[in-house]
Amino acid sequence: MTDSPFQSNLTSHVALLNALPALEPDIAAVLGLLREALLRGNKILVAGNGGSAADAQHFTGELVGSFQRNRRALPCLALTVDTSNLTAIGNDFGFDEVFARQIEGLGNKGDVFLGLSTSGNSANIIKATEAAHVAGLAVAGLLGRDGGALKSLMRETVIVPHMVTARIQEAHIFILHYWAEMLERDCA
Repeated sequence: MTDSPFQSNLTSHVALLNALPALEPDIAAVLGLLREALLRGNKILVAGNGGSAADAQHFTGELVGSFQRNRRALPCLALTVDTSNLTAIGNDFGFDEVFARQIEGLGNKGDVFLGLSTSGNSANIIKATEAAHVAGLAVAGLLGRDGGALKSLMRETVIVPHMVTARIQEAHIFILHYWAEMLERDCA
């Protein structure tokens, strides 16, 4: 008897989550950057495309709103939500610049840019990473596959080593929830 598609997906999901302990040092390193920025009074800027854009917004909501308890808001911006900025920048400068221009305008030295990319090759996240370096932001990534071009451009990365976007995103949201829990505990 063969596994159903549901059972096959569940087995793949569980196997990937069971592999995450190997990434714990990288997860802790990115968490350290995020924690240090918030404790200094800086903010986190987050961006991604598609499902990763939704994850950026979700993570921001957990920090600015609350994750597991009522506490002060933590400063975090999803660069994926301002349609006027996104469409003006996309129209005037091209889609590759939609996050970079926002970092140029909103980022301050000491902030952290957190780029989400399941491929590690998103052109607009690459441009945002470059802009973040110029602006003096620390740069971290939550990536997939082999980390792509972004792996070598970021100070710290967590690379979920899988080829299926859905599995990578499932691991990403687990990691983002873990970071939200720890930042709520340590920075609020």
